[in-house]
Amino acid sequence: MGLLDLFSGTSGIKVGDRAPDFALPDRGGKTVRLSDYRGKRPVVLYFYPKDDTPGCTKESCAFRDQYQDFQDAGAEVIGVSSDNAASHEKFASKYRLPFVLLSDGGGAVRKQYGVPATLGLLPGRVSYVIDADGVVRHVFNSQFQATQHVAEALQALRAIGRRAT
Repeated sequence: MGLLDLFSGTSGIKVGDRAPDFALPDRGGKTVRLSDYRGKRPVVLYFYPKDDTPGCTKESCAFRDQYQDFQDAGAEVIGVSSDNAASHEKFASKYRLPFVLLSDGGGAVRKQYGVPATLGLLPGRVSYVIDADGVVRHVFNSQFQATQHVAEALQALRAIGRRAT
């Protein structure tokens, strides 16, 4: 954790908690619910500040570059920001992002999960690894280690896989 990450605060949803369900539009306008995945596959849910900004682009491209590893682990990756569907479509097309991006325009889901703002201003960057039963198994909160979210999530998924066998 970097010095500036100390200003991030802590996440409301903790390991062992049931992940709150939500319904948000994807970049095509289709409603996606977390419960759509329950009983089927784990989900890596990552909240990020804004489409097409340096840190968010690095983070999203890192998820893209290792997307096959997530698929091999049986997991789906879902990114959430307050950007609208048109912004998500442009961002996903520009960087060939193969996973779901959801629009949380009013920040209700961000609030529901307790994702803190960095320095009280910038929407936080927090990733949750949620098992197929809907239980949070890992939380990583770091605004400034954007690509570390990918490594943390893969490590958590591998641990879930070991427990399942």
